Amino acid sequence: MYAIIEVGAKQYNVKKDDIIEVEKQTAAEGETITLDKVLLFTKDKDIHVGRPYLKDIRVEAEVLEHFKGPKIISFKYRRRKSSHWKKGHRQQLTRIKIKQIKVG
Repeated sequence: MYAIIEVGAKQYNVKKDDIIEVEKQTAAEGETITLDKVLLFTKDKDIHVGRPYLKDIRVEAEVLEHFKGPKIISFKYRRRKSSHWKKGHRQQLTRIKIKQIKVG
């Protein structure tokens, strides 16, 4: 049994006890969150596809921690005097553990 969910404009293929990293969520560490944007759900040979989301299926997850992702460097250079720039970025992320997939 697995589901494809949408969190923060990205899609994740999840099943029970998976640990995934998503964009930062507002819930505190240790809280349980409900993800209701389920795009696809399958159990054995039954496949349910949402248009765009499934209404009666929810995914419950526990927030494990909030952290920053790796630093990404963006550098642009042109062959003129003082024509370059360098920027760094670290994305705020949340690590969550899928507790269960609720049907109905």
